[in-house]
Amino acid sequence: MQDKLFSLPVVEQLSPYLSRRQAGELPVLVINHPRLRAAVALQGAQLLAWQPGGEQPVIWLSDKTPLASGKAIRGGVPICWPWFGPAGEPSHGFARTQPWVLSAHDENDEGVILTFVLESNAQTKKLWPHDFTLFARFRLSQHCEIELEAHGDFEATGALHSYFQVADISQVEVSGLGTDFIDKVNNGVQGQLTGKQTYPGRIDRIFTHPEDCSLISDNGGQRCIEVYHHYHSDVVTWNPGAELACSMSDMANEGYKTMVCVETARISQAMTSAGEQPARLATTFRIRKKS
Repeated sequence: MQDKLFSLPVVEQLSPYLSRRQAGELPVLVINHPRLRAAVALQGAQLLAWQPGGEQPVIWLSDKTPLASGKAIRGGVPICWPWFGPAGEPSHGFARTQPWVLSAHDENDEGVILTFVLESNAQTKKLWPHDFTLFARFRLSQHCEIELEAHGDFEATGALHSYFQVADISQVEVSGLGTDFIDKVNNGVQGQLTGKQTYPGRIDRIFTHPEDCSLISDNGGQRCIEVYHHYHSDVVTWNPGAELACSMSDMANEGYKTMVCVETARISQAMTSAGEQPARLATTFRIRKKS
């Protein structure tokens, strides 16, 4: 799917490294830079691809996701806000299906910086009765930084719902999650992890005392994805497994084999915005070279 994004016709060249293109019903910003390539949908300010130079794709995007206005995109890094999961309708909040505006962009020899903004409107007020301004900032280079900043007077939950491309989920191990988790597959019971997280079947866990960095060991240890968590209270990890994947219309039956979610989140402790003090949630991705 990522290759298709980079081969789309250019609608508008915004700068030497940044162009606007059209993917289905959705406008997409595509970055072609000597140090990386990446793509961000204006709907949801959602990162769809990030690939540092010389590396394999890092972000997973479903081949079957509908690129349709108002429909959630399966894959990339959805911004789940102002609630996580089924706490309201739609599930995972409305930020990921709203059209955002590119408010600033800059570039240099190292990479590209993009800032998107979403403000409360008549549609969001029907779903959530608060005034807000959201900023999503992307610093895209040999590493990837994403920061969500929420202005207003409210409490919210959320996550940067990161989908990572892996070679084979059966060989994936994730460390740095902590031990205590809420098991969403098993009716929300409390569990404890000893050792590293593996994915023998469907896994959906909220780790409530995670470390500040999770390490995804991919392809039998041939590649390590470092996921740094900032301003977080929780880390979520998810893989649908075979049975659930087969029931999902926006994922290929075997799509679960090449993805894993490791998500920076604020669930057990709400994000609180008040006056001049915005709430923040941020993550950084890096590829660790095999020594």
